[in-house]
Amino acid sequence: MALHRFDLDPAPDPAPSPADVQHTVPWFRQGTGPAAIAPPRVRHRWRKVIGRTLSKAWGDSLFGMSSQAAFWCALSTAPLLLALLGLVGYVVGWYFPAGTIDQVREQILIFLNAIFNEEVADNLVGNTVETILSQGQADVVSVGLVISLWAGSSAMSAFVESITIAYGQHEVRHPVAERFFALGLYLLALLSGIIMLPLLAIGPDYLPKVFPESWRPQVSNIVNIAYYPTLALGLIFLLTVLYKVAPKHKHPWYRGVPGAFLAAAVFIVTSFGLRLYLSYVYAHGLTYGALATPITFLLFYYFVSMAVIIGAQFNNATLEYYPPRPSKRELRRWQRYDPEQDQVDPADPAAGRPAT
Repeated sequence: MALHRFDLDPAPDPAPSPADVQHTVPWFRQGTGPAAIAPPRVRHRWRKVIGRTLSKAWGDSLFGMSSQAAFWCALSTAPLLLALLGLVGYVVGWYFPAGTIDQVREQILIFLNAIFNEEVADNLVGNTVETILSQGQADVVSVGLVISLWAGSSAMSAFVESITIAYGQHEVRHPVAERFFALGLYLLALLSGIIMLPLLAIGPDYLPKVFPESWRPQVSNIVNIAYYPTLALGLIFLLTVLYKVAPKHKHPWYRGVPGAFLAAAVFIVTSFGLRLYLSYVYAHGLTYGALATPITFLLFYYFVSMAVIIGAQFNNATLEYYPPRPSKRELRRWQRYDPEQDQVDPADPAAGRPAT
């Protein structure tokens, strides 16, 4: 039997289904417009979220951005301690009972020894803390505050830039406006630290005294057990706030929680690995001489920055594959939107989006 031409030609490849197409439209542009259309279903969505997180983090220069943020964090640590602890010394003398400054010193040293190795906690940062808390002079505060505003806002600006890049919103906000925005965030963090440090230091001792005397032993046990988990949850909450306020196009509050938990997990794993490595290095005499302490200090901030950026990348990936529902404010804006006033290209991913 003769073979026809169509018998010899291979069958054409089937067109990929929408489920096989990677949907990576920026999350703040998905489903926009008065007649929003939901994105197509994606199979193995969580697997794709992880892949999207890793690929976009690599494409956005994860290691370079982490190095930039780590440098500014290390540079701003000393002036931040000068301003924060110097002002805490005055605030404690005005509003808190005697002995609070000693408790603040003790809690800070415990915290430093928990996250740093002994060389950094005692020789580098610990000595600075002791000096500032024992002096508390006005000239130290004034000089430290001026330097802290420059270096600290630069560190905060590096984090804001990294998060906006992770969310695909780089250069959406004007660079000058972004720098002032980072300065405002830094000032809020500084003021919050001045108030919270004494409260965290005296809280475990003074909180049971608020309750009746018969309840105090039980309350004291609960406070001792829940103290550090509460601190961890507080840090995760602050990181969630940073993920919320850093980008110009904001997502709902709860959508920043997964990235905050992932950042905390990455930080715990990397810091634990760093401590193991440093213990091995010091135990076998493989030291770097006088450079060992600052190298360790910089590596710590490097892993902190990497954890924050990975958390932002993970949030962005989850928002792309699980877009947030439009808020009531967006729905009201779409109801007032007249499509005839704004002719857009249907191929544009932002098509149908009202001008803001």
